[in-house]
Amino acid sequence: MTTQYWLVKSEPDAYAWTNFVRDGTTAWTGVRNNAARLHLKAMRPGDRVLYYESMTTKAVVGTARVTRAAFPDTTAEEAGWVAVELEAGKALAQPVTLAAIKAEPALAKMTLLRISRLSVQPVLRPEFERIVKMGA
Repeated sequence: MTTQYWLVKSEPDAYAWTNFVRDGTTAWTGVRNNAARLHLKAMRPGDRVLYYESMTTKAVVGTARVTRAAFPDTTAEEAGWVAVELEAGKALAQPVTLAAIKAEPALAKMTLLRISRLSVQPVLRPEFERIVKMGA
């Protein structure tokens, strides 16, 4: 199976990168957007993930890996919502800001720039690799 690439967003006040690193793994719960739910359902173990801190940071700060495919989200009051399990990867040496992403021509078509509020979104492999390189 081919590795897929994703970006997940979290507000630092809700679940910061530092908390994720401390925990090592986390169930990615609380997603209540239909498009994001479809993306969660498409994630497979081994897929690579960019971790984006929204609101104040507005930057990709690290990478992660999917370790468990979609399962019922226990934080949901109604059926049908799912979560995945993520394992923290490496912090980027330098956060890649939204401004830097917008300024990089190779990233002009990223979902992040078109549907900015989507909390779980697909990323193309070249986009993933470019952001990791920018953060090295």
